[in-house]
Amino acid sequence: MALTGIEIYKHLPKTNCKDCGFPTCLAFAMKVAVKQVGLDKCPHITPEASAALESASRPPIQLVTIGVGENEIKIGNETQLYRHEEKFHRPTAIAVRISDRAEDAAIAEQAKAIGTMVLERVGLRFKVNLIAVDNESGDAARFEKAVKLVAENSGMACVLMSAKADHLRRAAAAVSGQRPLLYITDPAQAETAARVAKDEKCPLAVRADGVEALAEVTGKIQAAGVEEIVLDPGTRTVKATVEALTMIRRLALKNFRPLGYPALAVTASLDPTMQAAEASIYVAKYAGIVITDAREPWQLLPIFTTRQDIYTDPQKPVAVEPKLYSVGAVGPDSPLLVTTNFSLSYYSVEGEVEASRVPAYILAVDTEGTSVLTAWASDKFNADTITKAMKKADVDSKIPHKTLVLPGFVAVLSAGVEDESGWKVQIGPKEASGIPTYLKKQQWKA
Repeated sequence: MALTGIEIYKHLPKTNCKDCGFPTCLAFAMKVAVKQVGLDKCPHITPEASAALESASRPPIQLVTIGVGENEIKIGNETQLYRHEEKFHRPTAIAVRISDRAEDAAIAEQAKAIGTMVLERVGLRFKVNLIAVDNESGDAARFEKAVKLVAENSGMACVLMSAKADHLRRAAAAVSGQRPLLYITDPAQAETAARVAKDEKCPLAVRADGVEALAEVTGKIQAAGVEEIVLDPGTRTVKATVEALTMIRRLALKNFRPLGYPALAVTASLDPTMQAAEASIYVAKYAGIVITDAREPWQLLPIFTTRQDIYTDPQKPVAVEPKLYSVGAVGPDSPLLVTTNFSLSYYSVEGEVEASRVPAYILAVDTEGTSVLTAWASDKFNADTITKAMKKADVDSKIPHKTLVLPGFVAVLSAGVEDESGWKVQIGPKEASGIPTYLKKQQWKA
């Protein structure tokens, strides 16, 4: 939790010696509080004070690192309960579960398919973050073999799930150096698994029967030398899991150290659609990792969409570069559609233009990443800004027919744009879904 300048000042020598480069200790403390200077700039701070400040300023939720190199995933270090207060920092890691009961060829095929899958939305590309290998067989050798197959064929970081600590040891040794997340599903073996995690230098996920039981077991695991811990409250219904995840986050942010760790959730529904719905709910409500059986693109895309919405900085909307774009083999007779540079608005229009198979220009006006109606309401999408965007893109020299298409919801701007730009304005569909029909019927020429 971030410390205030006054809290930092209490631990300083208070001599105003100026050796740090600031006129007073208070001035130095204020700079440290806003992270403009490091505490080490004070040559007279005692080791005890330095340690106290470091402990007090530790994030309320421990950072946990899974995997290495390009496959490294970090979760934790969150500081907020509500996204609008600042933002959430580390997106939920999505882990697809593979059972070690499957045949070798099936495991390899599933791992390869998950590892190579890439989904795209509003210009961004999404991939599954982890593969969770589940020791459903209860056999150590089978589990070890499955883990090797998954690691070799997916090239991804893994979660190793087993009820037995010695099985986790064998599997972790099989992928030594890759830093998987060891997940002990039997609460009775948590302390034994902690010794395995320490020996293998891996983070550890622990399951317990409720939040109170988790708070008891984390102290024992930390005493065993494991700092990077992930919490599973053991719940499997949506209501109970959301309540548990919320309680863990609330208590962690109140500096209740036994629960100051990221949490995971496991989807349990047998219905494929509900698998995606459950995972999306847990993404929205504080899961650091979601383990799911959902692996089809139609299941994963809504999960990724939810994660993108939740982890986008609310003060910095996702935006595309404001400029003139061309879709398809445009020519002098191609239509010009106008929209804002909000990513969702732009890519919705672009996708429908591509679907129409009618080459067209799209002018993305700089509205600071806000949507059409939001930008119009805040006077960022008006005749002046549209005309300026047209001049900057030099549309006069590229589009001789001098006709542009405005979104239907802002038809009120048409007269002003015509007066400002000298171009003829046509009113397009209110929704992007109407663009293909509009372009195919050449209604923009009417």
